[in-house]
Amino acid sequence: MGTTAAGDGDAAWAAEHKVNLSARRPFTEAVRTGLAETFFPDDPFRGFGSLPPAARAWGAVKYFVPALEWAPRYNFGKFKYDLLAGVTIASLAIPQGISYAKLANLPPVIGLYSSFVPPLLYAVFGSSNNLAVGTVAAASLLLASIIEMEVPPEDDPQLYLRLFYTAAFFTGIFQTALGVFRLGLIVDFLSRSTITGFMGGTATIIILQQLKGMLGMKHFTPKTDLISVMCSIFRNRHEWKWQSAILGICFLLFLLSSKQLRKKKPDLFWVTAIAPFMVVVIGGIFTFLVKGDEHGIPIVGDLKKGINPLSISQLTFESKHINTVVKAGLLSGILALAEGIAVGRSLALIKNEQIDGNKEMIAFGIMNIAGSFTSCYLTTGPFSKSAVNFHAGCKTPMSNVVMSVCIMLVLLFLAPLFKYTPLVALSAIIIVAMIGLIKVKEFCHLYRVDKFDFFICMVAFVGVVFFTMVIGLSASVGLSVVRALLHIARPKTSKLGSLGGSEIFRDVRHYPHARNIPNVLVLQLGSPIYFVNAGYLRERILRWVEDEENACKLDGHDLQYMVLDLSGVTSIDNTGIGMLEEVHKSLARKGIRIALTNPKLEVTEKLVLFGFIKDVIGEEWVFLTVKDAITACRYALQRSRSKEDGEV
Repeated sequence: MGTTAAGDGDAAWAAEHKVNLSARRPFTEAVRTGLAETFFPDDPFRGFGSLPPAARAWGAVKYFVPALEWAPRYNFGKFKYDLLAGVTIASLAIPQGISYAKLANLPPVIGLYSSFVPPLLYAVFGSSNNLAVGTVAAASLLLASIIEMEVPPEDDPQLYLRLFYTAAFFTGIFQTALGVFRLGLIVDFLSRSTITGFMGGTATIIILQQLKGMLGMKHFTPKTDLISVMCSIFRNRHEWKWQSAILGICFLLFLLSSKQLRKKKPDLFWVTAIAPFMVVVIGGIFTFLVKGDEHGIPIVGDLKKGINPLSISQLTFESKHINTVVKAGLLSGILALAEGIAVGRSLALIKNEQIDGNKEMIAFGIMNIAGSFTSCYLTTGPFSKSAVNFHAGCKTPMSNVVMSVCIMLVLLFLAPLFKYTPLVALSAIIIVAMIGLIKVKEFCHLYRVDKFDFFICMVAFVGVVFFTMVIGLSASVGLSVVRALLHIARPKTSKLGSLGGSEIFRDVRHYPHARNIPNVLVLQLGSPIYFVNAGYLRERILRWVEDEENACKLDGHDLQYMVLDLSGVTSIDNTGIGMLEEVHKSLARKGIRIALTNPKLEVTEKLVLFGFIKDVIGEEWVFLTVKDAITACRYALQRSRSKEDGEV
């Protein structure tokens, strides 16, 4: 009776420790699961199923309008922090808005317009508590470099401005579509290496372009590459103004000193935040008193008073310009998304918060569409302004509303006062802001950790500096995609050995002391098996077998079993299964049997339906673990030897 109970227990254990080959998923469930994992990896609507219809509808509305989440819990205690943060970033938004508009060859007031309407919309639709909305230097220059090739700003400034509005419209449509259709994975093709190199290269050419303002020059090249910029600077050296140069150096020293002060005393972050505004104010007063525009110090000029005029009627969709604005809108939109989402996530991690990338895309898209209707050009979440917002203690997106109100007051009452702002002050502000984007330490880190990543980074950097921003970005992204394809087409395979005779099996190259298993070769496949890599994997597996056969002969025994660990294989296609069948036939001719271990559900389903398990290798040669497979191989080997001894 005890023997019977023990036998039943062994049978139960064996049943529990066998691979489940009968598991099946309906086709609709497999498709639904695949789509959900692709487009809804964060499962934003989890928990909605148990709610009544009204609650589900309200939950969906709150998902797309995050302000409905935090606004009911808002109180005066939070407002105090948001008020301080909003006023602080407004003091930074004014000089940055004017500076980046000039960088894009737009009227300076457009930069202020772009800091009024978009932040209001982001406060409603944005999911980050730390992001501060505004214009950015890289996107400004990228837009200018594309659009001015079609319409030079000096030839037709009105059409040039209209194309900027239209590009912002297409950017908004593109960003909103990405968010609604959950296609944020497109932005993932901008790797960290690409962004680092691109931003560093862009910062370099922006700094060089600011020599025009630092030297008080009037004529300059519309091109952005290093050679064209330097040739233009020295070709027009007769326009150099020593007055502008001296004033610019003074502003640079002041701004750099404020940054050093923040590093030594982080609590004085506000000094760095208001330093650009102080430069604008001091520079404007100085230029007004000495009549600088008459003595070699060019000024901004008149700024129109009043809030944003409507610009929806100025959007242009003429066929001869449509390709340019679509190209400018898409490229700048991807760049803006990458920067804005990366900044939002990095700041959220510090506070142990989370932001939804797809909601951010929708928020950016809505504010850029609305911005194109209200005389704004592309806006996103710039790092410098968002970092100031974060360190100022912001609690909610209300800080963007406070900033927007401040900008509105400036537009209504104070805009004309910025008429005397010297252009050299704006150049100094941009140069100091761009210095922080050239991350030399990050370049060195990439070189130490991953040479190919460093190469991708340098391709972006060199492409931007010596050619164009589009070429640099495209070449770097192209290399990143090629690298990803190489990882798929040439996946890693490894031979496993036993650590100290234990049940733990690891890569013998990583652990050289790992022991080989006599007569058994254990290989681990670590990637999906597709038509792209099936041929390579076949050749690689057969080469492993040939090497192992040679090693076994030296040790005086034969290779009789090969165990394939499929735990890292997430999926397989028909070509991949055919490859396994070919490998099985090749090894069978040599008298080598194949065993499989730990195939995943998606792989098991296809192997069973194909008939590979039942008709080719046999269900008894599919195991849960490598240890089980090796135990079975040893048992079969012993039986074979016992049978041979008996026959003898």
